[in-house]
Amino acid sequence: MLDYSHSIPLVLASLAVSLMASFTGLALTQGLSRLPETQRKLRVAMASVALGGGIWSMHFVAMLGLQLPILFYYDTLTTLISALVAILMVGVAFLVMHFRTRTSASICIAGTIVGLGIPAMHYIGMSGMQLCTPVYTPIGIVLAVAASVVLGIGSFGIAYGARTHRNIILSTLTFGLAVFAVHFLAMADTNFVPAAGLGESVDAIDNAALAIIVTLISFVICGAFLLSGVTFWPAAGAASPDSAPARPASPVAPGKPSGGAGSVPVEKGPVPYEKDGRTLFVDLAQISAIRAEGHYTILYSGPAKLFCQWSITDAETRLKDSAFIRCHRSYMINPRHVSGFERKKDNGICYFERSPQLGAVPVSRTRLAEVRQALGL
Repeated sequence: MLDYSHSIPLVLASLAVSLMASFTGLALTQGLSRLPETQRKLRVAMASVALGGGIWSMHFVAMLGLQLPILFYYDTLTTLISALVAILMVGVAFLVMHFRTRTSASICIAGTIVGLGIPAMHYIGMSGMQLCTPVYTPIGIVLAVAASVVLGIGSFGIAYGARTHRNIILSTLTFGLAVFAVHFLAMADTNFVPAAGLGESVDAIDNAALAIIVTLISFVICGAFLLSGVTFWPAAGAASPDSAPARPASPVAPGKPSGGAGSVPVEKGPVPYEKDGRTLFVDLAQISAIRAEGHYTILYSGPAKLFCQWSITDAETRLKDSAFIRCHRSYMINPRHVSGFERKKDNGICYFERSPQLGAVPVSRTRLAEVRQALGL
């Protein structure tokens, strides 16, 4: 067995890379539920590369700090595969979270996928070592995998339990520390023995070349981290950079704080309704909710109930670019007028203080994630 140690500065550098990659990947996924499918796929791909590439970079920054009494190299193909495995596993987890109904089960599935991806990347990367061979014990592998899965589920539980800035920061710390801890937990169980010889000629990366590659990737992650940070904080009170030009925001309902994911500008415009044989109009911003009434709809504006000749399907089509969202087959709501929300197992209920006649508006299971996102939950 070979004696080995770690360079403390590179250990700390690996922790920094892990935290930056975690923040970048998780911050890029915030607000995805409101984006069109094509943009969602692009953002998921970017987040997967940032987080998966960061997991890989953290591993090899730490491995550059590994000090053995002999020289060692890495097989190029195996090293590449380890990076692709990390990116792929993270990508699959993000697809589960952003293209399926978000439930406790889906969070556990996504956390488990990432939790398995971290040790898979680690052990595949370690298997690429040349001139020395890592040796593990079964119990050490089981402990590393179990810890990774538990920490992965916990991190995703925090990140997706509520899509707030606070949760993103907490999950960044949890996930970043999880990747770091799993690596060194696995290393604590690892011993190294000199290899008998390469046997066959292989394409290998020496530590100098690996250092250059990892430095470049870490530099990209740092840049992505800074850019994500710049857009992350203003997002609390500003529209998304790729959204429509800002318009004056309508008044915020009592009991509903301004800012956060729920403060989406409401498009102002007249909505027709019928009264005493005449067609009148109400400003869209003043409508709390729209309820289906056969082939027509009822508009709830303050204490008033207004009859509209639009069907609920027509209303959804006409208000596609506004802040109104479909929360149930019979209801559309304006999130800015919601004064309270209650979770009921697989569905939910929205309350509206401004429209007492409206009562409790149900939120169906399939619409729950979108409504929670719009409310900043």
